[in-house]
Amino acid sequence: MSEGKKKVDNRRTIDPAALQVIDHNDGNGQVETTYERYVKMQPQCNFGRTGVCCRICLQGPCRITKKASKGICGAHGYSIVARNLIRSISGGTGAHADHSRHMLYALMEVLEGKAPDYKVEDSAKLKRVAERIGLEVEGKDDNELLEGVLQQAMADFSKITSETCKWLETTVVPERMEVFKSCNINPRSVHTTIAETMGQTHMGVDADPVNLIFQGLKTSLCDYICMHIGTDLSDILFGTPKPVATEANFGVIDPEMVNIAVHGHNPLLSEMIVRQAREMKSEAEAAGAKGVKCMGICCTGNEVLMRQEIPVLTNFLSQELPIMTGGIDAMVVDVQCIMPGIKAVSDCYHTRIITTMSHSKIPGSYHVDFSEEHAVEKAREVVNLAIEAYKEREEKTCNIPDIKHKVIAGFSMEAMEEVLGAINPDEPIKVVTDAIDSGQLRGVVLFAGCNNLRVPHDASHAHIIKEMAKNDVLIVATGCAAGTAAKLGLMNDEAVEKYAGEGLKKFIHSLNEANKDKLKEKLPLVFHMGSCVDNSRAYDFTTALARQWGVDTPKVPFVASAPEAMSEKAVSIGSWCVTLGVPTHVGVVPEVTGSALVDGIALQIAEDVYGGYFIWEEDPEKAAEKILAALDERSWKLKIHKQTAEKYETELSAGW
Repeated sequence: MSEGKKKVDNRRTIDPAALQVIDHNDGNGQVETTYERYVKMQPQCNFGRTGVCCRICLQGPCRITKKASKGICGAHGYSIVARNLIRSISGGTGAHADHSRHMLYALMEVLEGKAPDYKVEDSAKLKRVAERIGLEVEGKDDNELLEGVLQQAMADFSKITSETCKWLETTVVPERMEVFKSCNINPRSVHTTIAETMGQTHMGVDADPVNLIFQGLKTSLCDYICMHIGTDLSDILFGTPKPVATEANFGVIDPEMVNIAVHGHNPLLSEMIVRQAREMKSEAEAAGAKGVKCMGICCTGNEVLMRQEIPVLTNFLSQELPIMTGGIDAMVVDVQCIMPGIKAVSDCYHTRIITTMSHSKIPGSYHVDFSEEHAVEKAREVVNLAIEAYKEREEKTCNIPDIKHKVIAGFSMEAMEEVLGAINPDEPIKVVTDAIDSGQLRGVVLFAGCNNLRVPHDASHAHIIKEMAKNDVLIVATGCAAGTAAKLGLMNDEAVEKYAGEGLKKFIHSLNEANKDKLKEKLPLVFHMGSCVDNSRAYDFTTALARQWGVDTPKVPFVASAPEAMSEKAVSIGSWCVTLGVPTHVGVVPEVTGSALVDGIALQIAEDVYGGYFIWEEDPEKAAEKILAALDERSWKLKIHKQTAEKYETELSAGW
């Protein structure tokens, strides 16, 4: 660093392991990471931040200012903001569709006998899904049921006729479907709706901000559909998650092992790598290692965590830092949330970056062209590359932070119901509704979303989680939010004793007592429900609560929170949460504030129409207060409506 130059303030994380690596790197001054790049990028473009920069045609970019109140074509700021927003929703939906479609293709190949290394692992889940979408199951074997499920999934992906998508109609309460139909946002199919959105936002098509926003909400429902399909098919193929115990954070790296980090979102390859790594111990020993150890980053990590007990290495924002410990021999990536910067970092170490998908490559990396037809062969090729990299360590010292925490994870909706069923086997969800009705719990909060350097890494997640726990909120988490809880020690029983309020503590203790002969480990403070695509599990929880109370979802004391939202996927997830009736906190204000009209739709008008609404709040303390207020408002309304229905001997009010 040149004399007199101000040191880059790159310590934008509360993860102690990440801080150790950053500080060690500062001493060596050898590698640039996302933490440095963020600071160098300041100040960022405020036109883009508020959504009033239009790049849809080649006359632009057009920026809305006091001098120029319209784009060159005459588009108002509200049209520009609305178009940008729903294109972002479409991008997020496309990403989840890509993930789910790949699962669909893989199971089609299993059905046709073209993927011999895979098989249906969960016949019971296959039957449950088939029954839910209305298929006849009696007397049919797995192949017959699978064929029917896949045909319906393909229809929900691509049909152009107006029949309701089965993965929407059968997973929400009937009142929601009536709302969608009355607002004309009931989608034909995933691919059709994405195409509609892109066409509708082309230059010279739709300029009506409300019409545009409603199209965006229709698209977000497609995001929900393909996410639910992806979760269901993953469970059928690899098994429905059950509670498992493992560890999280950089301390899981073992310098005496060949260490492989699997990173991305698609479990098809990572499952095979984990299985082959366990079988290739002798090859690793021949290279001088004790064996092969796999660990996970982002949602691929969440997938193998839930099903294979693979430890969590880190979440999105600090994905470059494990390489800088010197202990990672290969980072194997598939799709989504993969920083191209990992390759430049790996060039300073012996780590091999291995891409595996034809549409997701990084220049200069190794590439193993993965296919389901040759899954084991390709997985072994990846593990062999990692073993070869291990040989290149050349006695170099690994600087691995000795920081890790116990993690209890694997709470699919089925697993949640089984845990609750130990108290009430006939009506497991009533255990939660009774606890909320009695005041023991204030409600349920889902923590989801990514990491974002606009706020310090992990800080908002951690603070709001602790505030929810202190205030007796039942907490579920997915994706990188779940990664934060895991690596900071918030996903185990010790955290219950340290952070839970008396009501939440008593609730979890009662579950532990009821399950003492069924679970090997005590229940955690934060219930890990899976990867980003598994937010569909969390909404199934909302639907189950609504059905137990006999109400529409806007009455349920359930809030979603994305304290560090980053990607287009977060925009699409948040949008369907709102459309499905859930108040949704976002800790990084999205690019809509350039239009008071569009901002108002998100914050206020959405509640009138759909029951859900957005809460923009970057300050974690204020965010916690607003989330609790949203829970309390719903609990109070539900109580009053129930009392009124009992007094006048009528059904519960349908409104909210």
